[in-house]
Amino acid sequence: MANITIQDRAIGAIMGAYIGDALGLGPHWYYNLDELRQQYGPWINDYTDPQADRYHGGMKAGQQSQSGLILNMLVDSIIAYDDYNEADFCHRLDTELFPLLDGTPNVGPGGFTSQSIREAWALRTQHNKPWGQVAGFTDNTEAAERTLALAVRYATNPSKLASTVSRNTLLTQCDETINALTVAYGAVLSMLIQGHPLDQHLSSKLMQLVKDQTLPFHAMTIPGSKPSGAGTFASPDALLTPSSIAQAASEDLIQPAWKVSIVYGMPCAVYHQFPACYYLAARFADNFESAVLHAINGGGQNMARAMLTGALVGAQVGINGIPQRFIDGLDNSDALLARARQLSSKINT
Repeated sequence: MANITIQDRAIGAIMGAYIGDALGLGPHWYYNLDELRQQYGPWINDYTDPQADRYHGGMKAGQQSQSGLILNMLVDSIIAYDDYNEADFCHRLDTELFPLLDGTPNVGPGGFTSQSIREAWALRTQHNKPWGQVAGFTDNTEAAERTLALAVRYATNPSKLASTVSRNTLLTQCDETINALTVAYGAVLSMLIQGHPLDQHLSSKLMQLVKDQTLPFHAMTIPGSKPSGAGTFASPDALLTPSSIAQAASEDLIQPAWKVSIVYGMPCAVYHQFPACYYLAARFADNFESAVLHAINGGGQNMARAMLTGALVGAQVGINGIPQRFIDGLDNSDALLARARQLSSKINT
């Protein structure tokens, strides 16, 4: 994997996210694993149609959920402006997404609208609140699912990555802990795009960026460091987690690996999702298929788990390490691949 270019890793990250999102469309949110197995068999290994009476009902295997569609909007905005343009991205939400919602979960493009987007929609369209005043306290990974595009764009610029991911997260999620964890995920993804392995040494590399004041996390846990100033993330713990989990993955402590959903939890919150994604991405660093399929077969919020894991492993294996069948099975795959390639060309190397 050492000879993969940064652009190929970036393309792999975006396509990995798209694939994980689409894989979750059918078997999304089965918290009863027996029911999941009854509907989809003992092992899900490909895109599947959603059940008509469940989430995303009426959609087809390989299509994007709303998470994927919002990711498209941010990628398209970055491509159009060669940079993060917050006003443009908000305009896209105002004109391309919000008019198609009515505040209920099962209405909208992609077949389901997350709670944080519904809350922003209500404050924006029903109460005429400006952007900057519509974020709520929902603790899901909704922001991480789109800001991974910023982690790709600024993969070699940790300061810009942190500031843009944080600002974009705060559009819909105002909890600072969620913000810090989301920025940390983006920082991890950027390191993988650069070619660093997800191993027990990665957190030390991230903490060196904190010490150098290029990642704005509080640095008091580093000997000799001083606080880096107001407005920084309070704790670097979110940067320390990945290496601890990578160590567990290297020792195969969770068997079979899909049981990360049981160990870390099946719900939507970042506290459950990020650890599971780090584990699978470290355990299957060179096997994209195994990583995303174990993410899916764990049930619960498996769409986010597969989407975020897919980005991490796609960055490690590069676009050529993703089995072609997953790309071919994506609806509108040529356009998605073109988006990923255009975004990768924006990275400063």
